[in-house]
Amino acid sequence: MTEVAVIGGGLAGCAAAYYLAADGISVTLLDSDELNTRASGSNAGSLHAQIPHDTFVQLGEKWAQGFEPVLRLFQASIELWQQAEERLQADLEVAMQGGLLVASDTAQMRQIERKAQFERSAGLQVELLDRDALRSLAPYVSDRMIGGAFCPGEGKANPLVAATAFGEAAERLGARILRRTPVLGLAQEGDGYVLQTHSGRLRARRVINAAGADADTLCAHLGVRLQLQRYPIQVSVTEPVEPLVKHLLYYAGAPLTMKQTRIGTIVIGGGWPAQVDARGRPVADPLSLAANLGVALEVVPALAPINIVRTWAAIVNGTEDWRPQLGEVPGRPGFFLCYVPWMGFTAGPAAAWLVSRLVQGRDAELGVDPAAFIPGVRTG
Repeated sequence: MTEVAVIGGGLAGCAAAYYLAADGISVTLLDSDELNTRASGSNAGSLHAQIPHDTFVQLGEKWAQGFEPVLRLFQASIELWQQAEERLQADLEVAMQGGLLVASDTAQMRQIERKAQFERSAGLQVELLDRDALRSLAPYVSDRMIGGAFCPGEGKANPLVAATAFGEAAERLGARILRRTPVLGLAQEGDGYVLQTHSGRLRARRVINAAGADADTLCAHLGVRLQLQRYPIQVSVTEPVEPLVKHLLYYAGAPLTMKQTRIGTIVIGGGWPAQVDARGRPVADPLSLAANLGVALEVVPALAPINIVRTWAAIVNGTEDWRPQLGEVPGRPGFFLCYVPWMGFTAGPAAAWLVSRLVQGRDAELGVDPAAFIPGVRTG
């Protein structure tokens, strides 16, 4: 018997196990593989605070108004990221050098200016830049860029180490971690739940579903319908070079994210589509690679002589409305969702903190209203 079973060994699951163990709660974390083998370990490591520009353009201002609670969740999570290295006694390579969104024409600048109004209303610091201010802040950006917006509250962390650091810290505090232990069945029984695994049954008073892309499959065991979307996307990394890209960089004209790591490699992405092989595994698409690098060169021409050394693909998952689902599932007492669509790396620590507190019946103490994220799922 365990007080809380956490299902999913990515960032959200490992962080939830850590926060629960730090509060003295008996917790068991289960993962079908090793820790950090899915999206938490294969993303680009960005810590986003802004509204995604392309999503703002596509979904419009009414959607942006409803997205305000998510921006506050991002800000709370970035604060936890900044505390995490000391708490975990681990180097997560957290660096807050700010996020820079650039534009190449006046129509893009108008969109950026309008988006900034929504971001500022959520308490986010955003500075609009004209051409001269952009040149001064980011001389590495192409002269074709006419301006942009700078958000100092954005940064990066190392996705290869973050989730594992939370998991190992949880173990040191007494959490039990069952690696390579997929949950084959989940049923409500008495005042708790029974998890069926290949090594037997595990009883838990409460369950946290932090299974990411598999969260809907896990919900289905309890007759809960969670509608997720899944897309294969890809990211590339260059050889190490001298400092060039100072910020977390975006482009309003086409999908692009770019950042430079501590060792000098430059990570280039933006959500470009990958392919899926015959076994259902995501694999890189050469056409997307060429298009992504073309956009990158348009924004930062100095990339031209730098070699790409690796391109990898992963499944990104989310929901249509981009709204996190955090808390107890209606109609299933003791069963909690800890799910953040699309931006799970950024919001993982705050989502885990909030759910770990709700499981204990405690105040979240994050400056975030949990009611904004009550799971909107169907049961029966």
